[in-house]
Amino acid sequence: MESNVEQKTVSPGVKTDKGPLAMGGKSPITDQAWQEWLQPVWETLGKVPEYTGQFFADNKQPLISLGIILLGIVSVKILVAILAAIDDIPLLAPMLQLIGLGYSAWFVWRYLWKASNRQELLSEFEALKNQIFGS
Repeated sequence: MESNVEQKTVSPGVKTDKGPLAMGGKSPITDQAWQEWLQPVWETLGKVPEYTGQFFADNKQPLISLGIILLGIVSVKILVAILAAIDDIPLLAPMLQLIGLGYSAWFVWRYLWKASNRQELLSEFEALKNQIFGS
């Protein structure tokens, strides 16, 4: 029977003892120092959800206001982008301008040309105001 014998090659100047630093091991002293350093960090990171919840509870109304303001800004930017895209369509912008001019001319002719029509418009505004705000 043959016996398998492993041969270990050792480079000169390398210690082969099985001490705490052999083969990438860590000394208990530095391991304990790391644990002492990491313990407060882990405790603080463990409390982050609690801190976050408390922050949102304390600042609920300002955060809602800030969210509404940001939503308004984003909505305006989207609306401007849509209008710019519509404006880039050939002949659509001049056509919409003509429609606006036609409606303005009709409004002036219908409600502002004569005094009786102006009174009718004012009475419609008053009726609408009374519906919304009350008498």
